[in-house]
Amino acid sequence: MNKKKIDEEALAEAYNRALALEKAGDIDAAVEAYQEVLAIDPDDHGGAAVRIASMGRGETPVRAPDAYVETLFDQHAEVFEDVLVEQLGYHVPMLVRQRLQDLKLGPFKRMLDLGCGTGLTGSALNDLCEEMIGIDISENMVVIADEKEVYETLFVAEVEDFLDDNDEEPFDLITATDVLPYLGALEPLFFGAAENMNAGGIFIFSSETLPERLADGRPYMVGPHQRFIHTETYIRERLAATGFELIEMMEINVRMQEGQPSPGHLVTARYNG
Repeated sequence: MNKKKIDEEALAEAYNRALALEKAGDIDAAVEAYQEVLAIDPDDHGGAAVRIASMGRGETPVRAPDAYVETLFDQHAEVFEDVLVEQLGYHVPMLVRQRLQDLKLGPFKRMLDLGCGTGLTGSALNDLCEEMIGIDISENMVVIADEKEVYETLFVAEVEDFLDDNDEEPFDLITATDVLPYLGALEPLFFGAAENMNAGGIFIFSSETLPERLADGRPYMVGPHQRFIHTETYIRERLAATGFELIEMMEINVRMQEGQPSPGHLVTARYNG
């Protein structure tokens, strides 16, 4: 954290001004206001860098700022499941269960649930795994996940940092549902998963898709809803480069966003070691 105390009033003023300008379609002025936001709050709790990128300006960040993701989920933890499942039609955890069963994968000894949130994926896979470890950047989310009593251990940490530092026993199943929309570059995630996995282990994750025709050569970009979208080619290439063999890449609707489906993929891969 920055030692410098943030001027909350100036921050709120700049952020609200930036949002209003963005809504009005004045992109230049909005970008300038978001840059003011970043100057006041370099840790970027409001996700200004991601918003600038979603308007097609500035550098695309390699991942959403930790402070932004943590704040976002800490704020929404209490209503998270209701909003995600009931309003946004999010059913990825049950799809994960269905794919594992249809592909005759499992049962599993040790599962690592990356970005476990309130424990939706853990709950869906509870009877397929002997032992589950959950990890999320939001402490408020982890508190709710803990109440479900499906995880042996829960950690509050950023996914890539955890994978980098972890010295737990390796896993034979790693899940990452709704994690990729907060990551741009996938190398650290895929490499970290490989480093923490037994040979023959299964890695299953969801992504929101950047159509190749819109990609213009880019592997990923920030979409209009401030979420990262990735090309299918990029995911395939990165998996292969990290020692994973693709089992299945299934087209799914990840969630509804302002009444429109968010097209994506549910990806199942095996680590060859």
